[in-house]
Amino acid sequence: MRLIQRDFYLDKLKEVMGTPDIKVITGVRRSGKSKLLESFMAYVMSADENANVIHVNFNLEIYENLMEHHALNQYIENAYVDGKNNYVFIDEVQMCDGFEKAINSLHASEKYDIYITGSNAFLLSSDLATLFTGRTFEIEVYPFSFAEFMQYFELNDPYAAFTRYIQEGGMSGSYLYKTPETKYSYISDVFNTLIVRDIQRKYKIRNMPLMERLCDFLIDNISNLTSTRSVAANFIKEQVVTNDRTISAYIKYLCNAFAFYKVRRYDIQGKRYLASNDKYYLSDHSFKYAKLGTKNADYGRMIENIVAIELLRRGYELYAGVLYKKEIDFVAIKRNEKMYIQVANSVDDPDTFQREIDPLMKIKDNYPKMILARTHQEAYQHEGIQIVDVADWLLQ
Repeated sequence: MRLIQRDFYLDKLKEVMGTPDIKVITGVRRSGKSKLLESFMAYVMSADENANVIHVNFNLEIYENLMEHHALNQYIENAYVDGKNNYVFIDEVQMCDGFEKAINSLHASEKYDIYITGSNAFLLSSDLATLFTGRTFEIEVYPFSFAEFMQYFELNDPYAAFTRYIQEGGMSGSYLYKTPETKYSYISDVFNTLIVRDIQRKYKIRNMPLMERLCDFLIDNISNLTSTRSVAANFIKEQVVTNDRTISAYIKYLCNAFAFYKVRRYDIQGKRYLASNDKYYLSDHSFKYAKLGTKNADYGRMIENIVAIELLRRGYELYAGVLYKKEIDFVAIKRNEKMYIQVANSVDDPDTFQREIDPLMKIKDNYPKMILARTHQEAYQHEGIQIVDVADWLLQ
């Protein structure tokens, strides 16, 4: 498989190199966490002449004897070299029984710079503070961005490349396969493994048919307003035994494992968060095609999913805006920065353009407002609102 250097994530790791934090690389299954760890390890060995690198990859059978925290701790201590900068890299750390005890002990010794990856269901963002007594720094890895997709395939025409990216997505392991059928088969297997191996095993779920049905429902309704009560009521009407508490718990498990991302609603006028009807986006839009097929493809919603993940990748807090009963696709916030975004497949039709721009024009503050669509032209403004080609924006 051809490898590209993922500078976006490497730069984040470089920034915290040498700090006392436990660096934890998270993200959806097959998003490239292990390759990122290897790439950064290579950087450390080239950049630090005094480095002593201690690497354990639990995917490899040669480390099977270290799958117990005492053995892992002893192996690393034996590999320690006094007078060197000792770096510890552990891939799939959750495969070691009691791994958190070994990591906490190594961290407490203040002798190591520690980097770990692990299965999402067993290394949850919400659990890091509980698992590790030391401070952690989390680097969340997403599937390939559009820019990385273009870099991987050495493409030059962003508009043609974006059409292809909508179809193929960012799960780079699928790029090795030659036909759409084999690509989607790979992607479907990744998603099924995520559900069965990670979530079912972590939460001991017995009603897997309900979980699978819920996944299909959420995939088919990405970007739509969704409430757990309405989902449960809909299933009950179809003679499925469940309740809103179970649906809520299952959705939480799916978000914990980075299968989906929840986006809450935000009342722009009242400046408050709304409690009901969230939106859900897939960690990679190709999961929809792989699971439900490419018939009746709604490019507008697929593009909205791509934009949502890109905003999260860039570090924005993301909300679905509400103003005078009008919906704004995204309110993106980062520190003192805020912007309002509408997403559409095309705004060539005057009625569509007016529908997309009206909610933005009703917002009275001076934060940037934009419409992202496949315009295939340079960005322009209408009444102070930017109209930007989505492919160009993704490459900024």
